[in-house]
Amino acid sequence: MLKFKESNLSNAFLPEIFNINISSDFQRVQNLIDEQAELLVLDEIHSQMRELIKIRNPQKVLTEDEYVQQIETLLDGKPSHYYGSWVYYPWNKKLVHLLSKDEFVELRTSRNLYKITPEERNTLLQKKIAIIGLSVGQMIALTIAMERTCDEIRLADFDLIELSNMNRIRTSVTNIGVSKAVVAAREIAELDPYIHVKLFLDGITDENIDDFLLKDGKIDLLIEECDGLDVKILSRIKAREYGIPVVMETNDRGMIDIERFDLEPKRALLHGLIPENMENLSALRNLSNQEKVPLLGAMVGIEHISERMKMSLAEMGKTISTWPQLASSVVLGGAMVTDVSRRILLKQTTLSGRYYVDFNELIN
Repeated sequence: MLKFKESNLSNAFLPEIFNINISSDFQRVQNLIDEQAELLVLDEIHSQMRELIKIRNPQKVLTEDEYVQQIETLLDGKPSHYYGSWVYYPWNKKLVHLLSKDEFVELRTSRNLYKITPEERNTLLQKKIAIIGLSVGQMIALTIAMERTCDEIRLADFDLIELSNMNRIRTSVTNIGVSKAVVAAREIAELDPYIHVKLFLDGITDENIDDFLLKDGKIDLLIEECDGLDVKILSRIKAREYGIPVVMETNDRGMIDIERFDLEPKRALLHGLIPENMENLSALRNLSNQEKVPLLGAMVGIEHISERMKMSLAEMGKTISTWPQLASSVVLGGAMVTDVSRRILLKQTTLSGRYYVDFNELIN
């Protein structure tokens, strides 16, 4: 019988960031190098410094001597391993040498200019976004992180990666059985370790939703992508109470909902499409997917969904166990929600409502 060693890193998602100019950080990094035979050390700091110098001199083609001179100026007489940060990823035992946060953000977002101006980038560096549901929500979280639409992301999902999820969740078969939230957080950390990520691995409950929205600073935007009808309603009740805008993408016909509770404190939940009897949350908590269909129909407007989705819903509990979601639609949703979220956070739009980006109508 095969014997496997249990890992104690199943829920690890936070990278460790070190400044080795500090003696305790230097010793921690040295211990990692000395004690972990499997540690992979990746040091490409010179290429990052060259690229940083290049974007700071857009009007000039620098010679090799000029690059060397400017790198020496940045190093200020110290060896290059003292420059920037060292980032340790415990789940894959990699130690990576990176620019420090300000230079990292400057370089990594340099190709956003001027679709996002430096002033707008600095505004977004103050923002917090929370996402409930990490199936559709995972691609949204990654797109937000790639574009650096905020500096803090809070993720809530109680579920684990299953093989059937991988038709639309960007991940590896090695992550089967790992928390969806942990998988998303690791992806974000490996893309940008300076983005603050907080996880709620029990999903959203009556007991933790206030912390999710408010603890350590109120979030600036809520993105709701969960399956639970009770959480859909609870999160909106709370968002309206605290004046937090809500965005939801529904993975069919490019449908996106925007609710500006920050500007409209008395706005009806989901544009008034949530029936009053659905606000009895306890009655919604143990419904099967099949039982949810008519209730969801009232919320999404069953008459407006695609013909393929109508056909799929008719097969729920017969030939399929849950509603379908396609990778192409999920990726589109990530793009749409990120774009809308950025414009809300930068006060470039005040709109509420339901909108469609339906490729079948646009390209027909």
